[in-house]
Amino acid sequence: MSIINLRNMEINQTGIVSSVNVSGELGRRIRDMGLTKGVAIAIQGRAPLFDPVAIRLRGFTLSLRNNEADFINVEVKDQEIN
Repeated sequence: MSIINLRNMEINQTGIVSSVNVSGELGRRIRDMGLTKGVAIAIQGRAPLFDPVAIRLRGFTLSLRNNEADFINVEVKDQEIN
């Protein structure tokens, strides 16, 4: 398992939120949207210029800006090399 930034995840990649590294109003807003430690997420898609990113979590789809995604670290399975 590896921990990567949510911004660096690929479409259809899944993982578990390991940390949200921001405090204050933005941190509260991110947590209020359901992005908390231990939540399973999947990258559903990205806009043509890669911002925003659509994330599937808790039975709904959330659109998040890259500058918000920068504060979220996700634990993902390591990809096997063939």
